[in-house]
Amino acid sequence: MREGGLEAPFRRPLDWENPDFYDEAKLDAEMRRVLDICHGCRRCFNLCDSFPRLFDLVDESAKGEIETVASVDFKKVVDACTLCDMCFLTKCPYVPPHEFDLDFPHLMLRYRAVEAKKNGVGFADRQLAETDRNGALATKIAPLANWATDCSHHARNALEKVAGLHHEAVLPKYSKKSLEALAKETPVEVNREAPGFGRKAVIYATCFGEYNDPSVGLAARAVLAKNGVETEILHPHCCGMPLLEQGLIGEVAASAKQVAAAFEPWIDKGYDIIALVPSCALMLKFEWPLIVTDDPKVKRLAASTYDLSEYVVGISRKEGLAEGLSPIEGGVAFHVSCHSRAQNIGRKGAELLGLVPQADVAVIERCSGHGGAWGYKTANFETALKVGKPVARQAQSSGKAYIVSECPLSGPHIVQGMERLDAEAKKPALLAHPIEILARAYGVK
Repeated sequence: MREGGLEAPFRRPLDWENPDFYDEAKLDAEMRRVLDICHGCRRCFNLCDSFPRLFDLVDESAKGEIETVASVDFKKVVDACTLCDMCFLTKCPYVPPHEFDLDFPHLMLRYRAVEAKKNGVGFADRQLAETDRNGALATKIAPLANWATDCSHHARNALEKVAGLHHEAVLPKYSKKSLEALAKETPVEVNREAPGFGRKAVIYATCFGEYNDPSVGLAARAVLAKNGVETEILHPHCCGMPLLEQGLIGEVAASAKQVAAAFEPWIDKGYDIIALVPSCALMLKFEWPLIVTDDPKVKRLAASTYDLSEYVVGISRKEGLAEGLSPIEGGVAFHVSCHSRAQNIGRKGAELLGLVPQADVAVIERCSGHGGAWGYKTANFETALKVGKPVARQAQSSGKAYIVSECPLSGPHIVQGMERLDAEAKKPALLAHPIEILARAYGVK
């Protein structure tokens, strides 16, 4: 038997509509099979808190083997998984096509799906996952919503008790206007002289871009217009990642079908689809086709979708960028998000930053520890900072003027980690995406 293989890894479709998927005895048997292999390997010890928890459970059991770990304790391992996919993509030698056939993140997802089917999802978690509803409401009362979620106010203590969100966690702010509304108010002129003129793309706003921080979408639209790309901005529905984290796979499937149907007419007209947030790009490109296997619209959308950095770098390689880029002083510390890496497209964000003349980029390729809503929760906040400490340390020591992460939740979390290291140190300016650096270099932001 080989230790691993040189073949490209692949993921199997999620058999979530099969009754056996929810059979607790069969789930327990698969948990024991997989966790026993993980315990014997231990290459993932430094990725997240799931694996240290697993190894401690085994080491402290009666025989030091998985057979003497109580099934009820597996939940501790599952609860620490952020579905970042890094164990599958970067560490595990036993993923398909290896005969061990391991997919640790999807096994954790199956466990959560069984939990959700059996016990439902807690009220607070269910409300947090309703990102479209929350965003639509919060933008109407943005000043009040932002005041209530500010760490400096006592309202955060109440929010911690009600929703389980740690009072020190930096929560996303809300915009007074949606990205779609702002785009309509401020049209851009497409540069017909650009080498990339003739391209057409729909920017998938995503919940975060639509309701929380439109700056990335506006910067993307400006940079693309400069490079001759005609764009539209659309937000049909959430990609379902928050629902996936709760094991609500059926609801994710419904979201996939709804969004795919909304984008179908645009794809028919020759438009590419660009997702502003790596997690959302990952859902459209990879997770949805594994969940909805029989919908040609979902498959077609997956084939037509690009990560934002991937798309801009593609223009630079195929047609070349428009002239007019100027250097950015001070350099950039760039964090490669886990869901950027999980797309298996290379370090496209770093390549994008390298397009700026005299680029000075320090690349940080390690998990920030945040993991979506996971890192906000009271039970996880300190662990999230611990996991992200190496990233914070690298960002702190880089001495760059800017810190950028393609993940909009990771950036503020990294800055919090830097403050824990040295509260008096000068902090770099935080930007939400490399596209904002390119927009500054073009002078369009």
